[in-house]
Amino acid sequence: MIHVIINPISGAGTDAGAASRRAMMVEAAARQRGAKVTINFTERQGHASELSRAAIAAGAESVIVWGGDGTFNETASALLGTSIPVGLVPAGSGNGLAGALGVPREPLAALNVAFDTAAHPIDAGRLAGRCFFNIAGIGFDARVATLFNQRGAGARGGWPYFVIGVRQGCTYRALDYDLRLDDDPRRHKALLIAFANGREYGLGARIAPDARLDDGLLDVIIVEERGVLARFWHARHLARGTPQLAPLVTTRRIQRAVVEAPGEMEFHVDGEPGLASNRIDVEIIPGALLIRS
Repeated sequence: MIHVIINPISGAGTDAGAASRRAMMVEAAARQRGAKVTINFTERQGHASELSRAAIAAGAESVIVWGGDGTFNETASALLGTSIPVGLVPAGSGNGLAGALGVPREPLAALNVAFDTAAHPIDAGRLAGRCFFNIAGIGFDARVATLFNQRGAGARGGWPYFVIGVRQGCTYRALDYDLRLDDDPRRHKALLIAFANGREYGLGARIAPDARLDDGLLDVIIVEERGVLARFWHARHLARGTPQLAPLVTTRRIQRAVVEAPGEMEFHVDGEPGLASNRIDVEIIPGALLIRS
């Protein structure tokens, strides 16, 4: 049995009929293949994780997620270390993981991949005890993620990300961090520290163009403090996949890291926000998840 987890409100512009349309497409794809599916809809934050654990207990042969990076994160985190492959039909605001995987944005094409493509392993990252599969970050991008996630259903999409980013770009204050990247201690006054398993945040913003999902490494991008005008001028390089052209940007490949700063630190994992105090540990988990892409 293939278990399908659908977020009925993921993505911009979804309406009351989105859930039924998505379910009908899944059922039609399953009929074409003579496959049996069970379909569940997420109802709240954390529900995808519960549904994923239920699929494991039911002996699912595979799982398909229809939703954004956050829904995928919840589902895949529960599947870590199992032999159950997962497929993705991207329907989020940014769809950064789909971009890294090369999964089509068009739902029918993505369903074909999720049903028919052979599974292969990818890495997972872990930051502050929470797994991520695309990008996790500390600082500015975490603040943007927090404010974006405070918006209600129907108020998502690429434009709100842009507006929030511009506003925060004018006001966000960098912090002093003590870092240990593998065995290399360093100190930075940083706007953000991103740990990339995949290449892009979403919407084509490629902060880590050389990152690979299966190389057993995380690409670290440290963006140091600069004036407000310089923030916006240099941001184009972080969006276009040329971070090496921006000044005061450090990139490294690592297996583990420790980030320390006094008080609370904002972070996100695959766009889902969190808070940690004083210290954050980061690591890569090679080959942790089977995926169809």
